[in-house]
Amino acid sequence: MTTPSEQVQRQADEQRDAGLSAIMSERRHLLNLAYRLLGSLADAEDVVQETYARWYVMSRAEQESIASPGAWLTTVAGRICLNLLGSARARRESYVGAWIPEPLPAQAGRIAGAAGGVGADPADRITLDESVTMAFLVVFESMTPAERVAFVLHDVFRYPFAEVAEIVGRSPAACRQLASSGRRRIAAARAGASPDAALRASVVRRFKVAWEAQDIEALIGLLDPGAVAIADGGGRAVARLLPIEGAEQIARLYLTIARLAPPRTILERTVNGLPGLAVESEGLIETVFAFEVARDDRITHIWAVRNPDKLRPWRPS
Repeated sequence: MTTPSEQVQRQADEQRDAGLSAIMSERRHLLNLAYRLLGSLADAEDVVQETYARWYVMSRAEQESIASPGAWLTTVAGRICLNLLGSARARRESYVGAWIPEPLPAQAGRIAGAAGGVGADPADRITLDESVTMAFLVVFESMTPAERVAFVLHDVFRYPFAEVAEIVGRSPAACRQLASSGRRRIAAARAGASPDAALRASVVRRFKVAWEAQDIEALIGLLDPGAVAIADGGGRAVARLLPIEGAEQIARLYLTIARLAPPRTILERTVNGLPGLAVESEGLIETVFAFEVARDDRITHIWAVRNPDKLRPWRPS
């Protein structure tokens, strides 16, 4: 028979377990938020870890005094990201070559240290939607830190400006202006982009076939005359330091790569939720390509990530 004291202890344990479950259920939301704000899965995982560390360093009384733990966690994660975005600009000034956001495969993202390895728990995965495409993330990089945080929190995650203001440290009216400015940047950068997923997949597939066949005319025909190709090696892998502009210049460069590179396989893969390519050599992914396709069926941007530090989600754990 259970004594009254044992019943009280059991109820306390159940409440503690329920509270822990509620706190840990925020992991996916925090990871999704941090990745969109930082463009790096590794940094996003660090933010989530730091956020939880700040929660657990508090006393039980301090935790119980917080009316909405989920809102508290989001506020802390948002502020950490805001600080990191400020320092990231300085770090990227010394980055070797172009910096491209970290590409994600179809199922990616895990909290560092989560049991079971990469992608083991669906609750730890990044949700792949339009706000996480490479084109969006690249535009995010052009925003100021406050602009990026305000836009992502309000336009992507639907936080009211009063809550955004607490995270950004500005008035709700100022945050409204920041989000509006970010919205204009997105609209300008995305003008002319094709929303048709089937068309995108077809264009990327034809690009792969033409590249494998070393058909320069077909490659040029698939590229917009003003197309831009950017590669990110980060000083860890061979990559062009400056963007390549123009359909013919890009086609000739890619044919040179095809002729000189060792044997490899070009795979059709989902990259940040959209059709892309991955190059595999000796069983390892060495390059991931993301594309922007216009409504006229031509490729306007190619982003090639070769930095092995950014290809961690694409490789066996």
